[in-house]
Amino acid sequence: MLVGFDNYFKYIHASWLSPIIAIALAFGVLAGVLTWVAGPSKGIFAVGKAGYMPPFFQKTNKLGVQKNILFVQGGAVTVLSLLFVVMPSVQSFYQILSQLTVVLYLIMYMLMFTGAIVLRYKMKKLNRPFRIGKGGNGLMWFIGGLGFCGSLLAFILSFIPPSQISTGSNTVWFSVLIIGAIVVVAAPFIIYACKKPTWVDPNTNFEPFHWEEQPKVAASTTSTATATPTANPTVNPTSTTNNSGTPKS
Repeated sequence: MLVGFDNYFKYIHASWLSPIIAIALAFGVLAGVLTWVAGPSKGIFAVGKAGYMPPFFQKTNKLGVQKNILFVQGGAVTVLSLLFVVMPSVQSFYQILSQLTVVLYLIMYMLMFTGAIVLRYKMKKLNRPFRIGKGGNGLMWFIGGLGFCGSLLAFILSFIPPSQISTGSNTVWFSVLIIGAIVVVAAPFIIYACKKPTWVDPNTNFEPFHWEEQPKVAASTTSTATATPTANPTVNPTSTTNNSGTPKS
């Protein structure tokens, strides 16, 4: 990008603008990096306070910043930076990390398209603000299936090393992509399986998911029906006796 700007400024005889653009791009990249670092960690922190992450990830510093999540995030990035040692160039290192990001995104998209189709059958009567297809599920199957197949094709092609740059050993390339994808995908399932009620922060305002609300509603309805006594009125018959006095003789 800088080369393009530099050539353009030389063409218009304004080469002095190149350093200014370089500084502006540096600030832009820094702002983007800060957004990428703080944004996901803030989301994980909010979910963690709702009870989906251990208390270790819910700790903050005196400014309210999620310090432990940032420490773990920094450690993971440091480990990934060790790929500089085994990759032949910086470009190949950046390429393999980009491919790993694409693989993770495509897994999410495949789950999203699959979930859209499954929810059509599990939650048929849900009041949806927008519905694909006026009647039946044929159009949903077509769009969801098309999106899933496109994501699956891109997912498979993402494992093929690019021919434009030297990526080094194919073993390292496939190992990083496969192991990285497995670790990132499996980690949430493991943490969710170990979830405990004590992880919930009582001060959180995180709204529960719909699959958590339905059992509560059913349980409250059952308990209300059990606790409400059934009125069985009993009729106490009363007998009326007429006493007639007899005169004494």
